[in-house]
Amino acid sequence: MIFVFDLDGTICFKGKPLSQEICDALNVCKQQGHEVIFASARPIRDLLPVLPEEFRHFRMVGGNGAFTYADGEIKTRAFAAETVNYIKQIIETNQLTYLIDGDWDYSYTGDLHHPIFRNLDPEKRAVNQPLAQLSKITKIVLFTRDQAVKQQLEKLSVQVYEHGNEELMDISPSGIHKVDGLRQLGILPGEFIAFGNDQNDLELFQNAKYSVCVGQHPIKEFASTVISVEGVPFKIKEMSEFHKQRGLLLES
Repeated sequence: MIFVFDLDGTICFKGKPLSQEICDALNVCKQQGHEVIFASARPIRDLLPVLPEEFRHFRMVGGNGAFTYADGEIKTRAFAAETVNYIKQIIETNQLTYLIDGDWDYSYTGDLHHPIFRNLDPEKRAVNQPLAQLSKITKIVLFTRDQAVKQQLEKLSVQVYEHGNEELMDISPSGIHKVDGLRQLGILPGEFIAFGNDQNDLELFQNAKYSVCVGQHPIKEFASTVISVEGVPFKIKEMSEFHKQRGLLLES
């Protein structure tokens, strides 16, 4: 079985690396013969630093589907130039701050105390470039919850996610989400179990064989089950063992 894990708020907390308890549970999952895949809103650049070295070769989906990572290679899909130009106009008109990712480097104008900035490129692998210097735009975060701005964005061919109380809008090209990223890796709906906790995990929950919501988030109504943060390691081990035994029964 394939187990797909969101990071922040699901198995990774406050931007810190995975805890030893979570790592132990993921290792149990691997030992039971399952594949572990990480699917995050973070670009691969910011996803890798929270993982221990032995997990960094796993297949991954980043940027809510804009990035895929397999066999050491990152592939990206970008916004159309016309869409980028329109969003730039929205930014200028509304004087918005932002985090905009290219294929590796980024442009950040937001608050230096925002949690996103604290988690941004922690290993200093990239460069904070002027927006005009980014040749390919893969993901956009606007630091606003202004619904008039959202209405403007929804006229475009984009996917807009709002994250809890973070006062931001997370924008991806239309049709690009975590499940689409999994498809790019050859993984189809119904072929995976998903652990997640926020709006950008909706497509995962809707397409998973079984889904686990971590915490009391509105998205829980789409999940197969809801657990606490403290219950995550146990649930990973429990489901790993269950699906190992189920696989053995199907083979016999």
